[in-house]
Amino acid sequence: MTEQPMEGSDAADGHTPDRAHRWRQMLDLLAERGRLSVGETANALAVSEATVRRDFTELARQQLVTRTHGGVLATSVAYDLPARYRSSSEHDPKERIAAAAADMVEPGMVVGFNGGTTTSATARRLASRIEHGPQSGDPALTVVTNALNIATEMVLRPHIRTVSLGGVARPQSYEMTGPLATLVLNELWLDLLILGVDGLSAGGGASCRHVGEAGINALMVQRADRVVIVGGGEKIGQRAFARICDVDRVTVLVTDPGAPDDDVTALESAGVDVRVV
Repeated sequence: MTEQPMEGSDAADGHTPDRAHRWRQMLDLLAERGRLSVGETANALAVSEATVRRDFTELARQQLVTRTHGGVLATSVAYDLPARYRSSSEHDPKERIAAAAADMVEPGMVVGFNGGTTTSATARRLASRIEHGPQSGDPALTVVTNALNIATEMVLRPHIRTVSLGGVARPQSYEMTGPLATLVLNELWLDLLILGVDGLSAGGGASCRHVGEAGINALMVQRADRVVIVGGGEKIGQRAFARICDVDRVTVLVTDPGAPDDDVTALESAGVDVRVV
């Protein structure tokens, strides 16, 4: 008799998004417990032990866990991040936005990120989706960021070259600002910038609440060939305190169905490619 694959096994999953979701569940469990065995993980996720072993091996290869006999240990730096930056449910609009934005990135690109929950989710998606560069030996991606939490996660991935801008870190957002960040950024070019904002409108452009962050974000926009804004619908049509850039510098907006129709239409009329996911 031919053995049927268990629900949740790689044969049953059949595609990467299920595997990525399973990995996030594993990492969340590991963050809570510090150590996982193959058996308890298989029971918790309702998958085969063979699937768990393969996942543990791959997570260890990406330096997200430490492999032990019969299980894994947490890699401390990956789990000391505040809870608000941990992966969330697939049904979370941020995760849908992150997945759509990640799909715009091609192997070998230089991709910039500022700080924020949605940009962090996008960076995490990229790290698990793109594993090889365009040629053998090339990094899969070069990530340039002023966000400490994104840099901390990306540096654990051996296939990603991580460039962290210097400067003074703000504890509220983990973003580094100031002349040191500006000095480094002025020497770099970005193929694509994934930009989180506090407000975006056709008339007011992109904006955020903190002047120092706005200055670095504005320079990242200047250094980028394309700018992709990621943000929930509640931010569309809004204007925050400090301007980042005019709307004509925005290539794509990825948002959720909560974005007001009139503001979406106005942005499209201004030349922005709006993608509602």
